[in-house]
Amino acid sequence: MLAVISPAKSLDFETRPGTRKSSKPAFVDDAAVLIKDLAKLAPGDISDLMGISQKLGELNCNRYNEWRTDTRGAKQAALAFTGDVYMGLGAWDFSERELTSLQRRVRILSGLYGVLKPLDKIHPYRLEMGTAFANARGGDLYAFWGDRITDALNADLAGRRNKTLVNLASNEYWHAVNADKLDARVLDAKFLDTKNGQIKFISFFAKKARGLMAAYIARNRVETIFDSEGYRYDEERSSADELVFVRPERH
Repeated sequence: MLAVISPAKSLDFETRPGTRKSSKPAFVDDAAVLIKDLAKLAPGDISDLMGISQKLGELNCNRYNEWRTDTRGAKQAALAFTGDVYMGLGAWDFSERELTSLQRRVRILSGLYGVLKPLDKIHPYRLEMGTAFANARGGDLYAFWGDRITDALNADLAGRRNKTLVNLASNEYWHAVNADKLDARVLDAKFLDTKNGQIKFISFFAKKARGLMAAYIARNRVETIFDSEGYRYDEERSSADELVFVRPERH
């Protein structure tokens, strides 16, 4: 079983990682191609392209100009990304053995790096997959990556007995995967919470739950139904291709 999650815009490169385990991104050369073009943009151009403030435009302009292909000053992706999904994942609390399992069972989709293993060392960046950044391969990042991400996931799945891919990514990132070409059964996961007696989708909790499920898959190393922080599998709401989990109202 393999799970895919989205990256995060917020980063932490200040906290020292609690492990020396690391790996190198598979598509670092492709990332360098994108960085070469991104580094030509002025801060205002970056702000306009990404719909962000001038301050963030300046920050990311500096990031692009300081970006490197080597891993000096880099940090493991699962420990560098913060945000709701990664609060749920909590990779900083993993044992060395659990990190090894996480490395095998989870992949992070990325606008800059294509697809990352959790312990791949990355440099600070911001480049969301949905950004309409024209490049040598087309008008956006979906065109840039083409089937490269799909092919990489298929290569990961090739040696596994259980060819199941659990999609825990946002639609923006999942769109970079050609699901029809995946040599795997694809399962989507949906997380619902009960509030004021009604079962509903709450973005913050759903994002955190994606990280919780990725952590559950890595920590248990077995193909069991997710059960964490009160979420329970709802057979009635689920289907053959979508697993639905509901959490009772919390008091």
